[in-house]
Amino acid sequence: MNSTSRFGPKAKAYAAFRPSYPRGAIDAVLEGLGPVSALTIADIGAGTGISARLFAERGASVIAVEPNAQMRSAAEPHPRVQWRDGTGERTGLPDSSVDLAVACQAFHWFATPAALAELARIARRRAAILQYERDERDAFTAAYGEIVRAYATDDTEALRAAALEVFARFPGARVHRSEHPSVQRLDRESLLGRASSASYLPASGPAAARLRADLRALFDRFERDGNVALAMVTYAIVADW
Repeated sequence: MNSTSRFGPKAKAYAAFRPSYPRGAIDAVLEGLGPVSALTIADIGAGTGISARLFAERGASVIAVEPNAQMRSAAEPHPRVQWRDGTGERTGLPDSSVDLAVACQAFHWFATPAALAELARIARRRAAILQYERDERDAFTAAYGEIVRAYATDDTEALRAAALEVFARFPGARVHRSEHPSVQRLDRESLLGRASSASYLPASGPAAARLRADLRALFDRFERDGNVALAMVTYAIVADW
């Protein structure tokens, strides 16, 4: 399925069950740019606006660029976020029109030389990515990861790993990388919802039923006070020029 359309059926689950980003990761992307209220930020592949709202809540003006109409429609409005249709390679934004171009949990869908050139074209000062991954040093998170890998229908997780390396070699830029831990606490239905937001896990049929059964059994093994804790680490990679 095309990367610009594959999340359409997942939009509501994505908005409801995907985690936010740790404060330190947002800080890393903004560090050194001056007063946030003076910044214009392009959030590329903005999805349902989780990251766009975080930047807007800091005071920035945010242009959220997202090619999937269903994802845009599922976004919670924010007065400092304006939405537009566009892709990582073709944002539709003018040259040097934003202070910062950032992609949050999206760069792996457009980790191409054309996209890097587009980020450099539209951003006056900086491009960055935020990407969270499971921290499988934690026992529950490792067990969840085993289930995800057992049911994965494509190589999305490998694409994410490769995307980090692509961005780290941003042409003509000074690149800095930092890591920011966090925990997503989930009840039983939220755990199922978190998995249902992934475009590479089965959504219907026998495989989806087995996936949900395995997740329920996993929850029962690890829950404490009605919740489990998914350990995450967010990678912030910043490219300056």
